[in-house]
Amino acid sequence: MSYRRIEVLPDKAAIVARSLELVSDRIQQAIATNGRCTLALAGGSTPKPLYEALSQCEVDWAKLHVFWGDERYVPVDHPDSNEGMARQAWLNHVAIPAENIHPMPTTMADPAIAAQAYHQDIQTFFQIEPGMVPTLDIVLLGMGDDGHTASLFPHTPALSVGDRLVTVGDKNGEPRLTLTIPLLNQAHCVLFLVAGANKQDALQQVLATGAAGEQVDPNNVPARYIQPQGELWWLLDQAADGGNNYHQLNKN
Repeated sequence: MSYRRIEVLPDKAAIVARSLELVSDRIQQAIATNGRCTLALAGGSTPKPLYEALSQCEVDWAKLHVFWGDERYVPVDHPDSNEGMARQAWLNHVAIPAENIHPMPTTMADPAIAAQAYHQDIQTFFQIEPGMVPTLDIVLLGMGDDGHTASLFPHTPALSVGDRLVTVGDKNGEPRLTLTIPLLNQAHCVLFLVAGANKQDALQQVLATGAAGEQVDPNNVPARYIQPQGELWWLLDQAADGGNNYHQLNKN
């Protein structure tokens, strides 16, 4: 890990405002440097207002490519669809070309085949050889109160997948598609958006350092596996921080 920054903000609205600043800036940086920006989206309720805010931003949408970090195995019009939420909150309201939106397929009979299809889509987009891991510019992530992130749940087979870019996650027998740890860790910039007092216990394990950190098994709290080669940002509200002053753990 080359850079980790933890910011404790007053509330969820402040997380959204700060994440909007960071995402907008990193989009512009990537476009200026590479002529395009690749962004993997998170699901759940926390990023939705961020997506709504992004719909009001001035961006060269033709140069932004949107992927997903994970997806529930439901149709896009299902209330639980991460793709459906992002389209309704943001993507349907901006002039982003349809071919720049890269949703995870969820209509195949076998989720494993769908995961392989998305793996191949990513390989083709980045024009990489089999076995290589591409670099996403920005990855947005949340964290559950069990320490999971994307659809990487504690003590599930997805945590040990190192030879694929996409795999099948498992939440209590419910299949999901998820990017794998190697792909997430190859990103230029990863932003965790974490709000709520119910996240305190998991955060204590994920952010533990020193002797306490050595005792933490990442299989218990998979978010601890996310240690990208680029920037790692944790944006927490005060309820999630719980008075632990995690910002003191900033590391360059």
